[in-house]
Amino acid sequence: MRNALVFVGVGALVIIIGVWFIGASPAEAPTTSDITSSSSTPMSDTLKLTSTDFENGASIPPDFTCDGDNTSPSISWSGVPEGTQSLVLIMDDPDVPKQLKPDGVFDHWTLFDIPPETAEIKMGGTVGVSGANGAGKNQYTGPCPPTQYEPSEHRYFFRLYALDSMLGLPEGTSKDDVLAAMEGHVLGEAELMGKYKRR
Repeated sequence: MRNALVFVGVGALVIIIGVWFIGASPAEAPTTSDITSSSSTPMSDTLKLTSTDFENGASIPPDFTCDGDNTSPSISWSGVPEGTQSLVLIMDDPDVPKQLKPDGVFDHWTLFDIPPETAEIKMGGTVGVSGANGAGKNQYTGPCPPTQYEPSEHRYFFRLYALDSMLGLPEGTSKDDVLAAMEGHVLGEAELMGKYKRR
């Protein structure tokens, strides 16, 4: 009898701890992976993102950085999934020193409500609606990693998202607000990464 009571007591304690743990878990802001995995529509893997100015994983030429003309590179894509109503293109740098920016990310380019029939952005061009970059301007700003901090070479991620809706947000919307509005609407995603180190 005593053993049975101990067993019941231990079981109740485990249940109480489990309920407390679930209730105590803090709510976190959605990440890019949360956004792409929360869509009720299966994700497409047909979307491809490329550039004629640099290959995936290679160095971005200086012309497209603060050491050159600070011009946006040519970007093209294919395999837009069926049912796409708009596209979003985001470029950011996740290697910013925490001393300069606590979250370690700088937003270089945000474009949204890109028409689904669009297949490219020409060098120096733009499409759709321009969101704000990390400097608060509604335009592209190129790689410019500070030389006095490590890592001296940064990675720059271009991500293209196919959505099942238009976002209808105003020009100058931040990347974070664009990502929040995208949640549950992503049909496909493609990524292109380039690197840059100042000489």
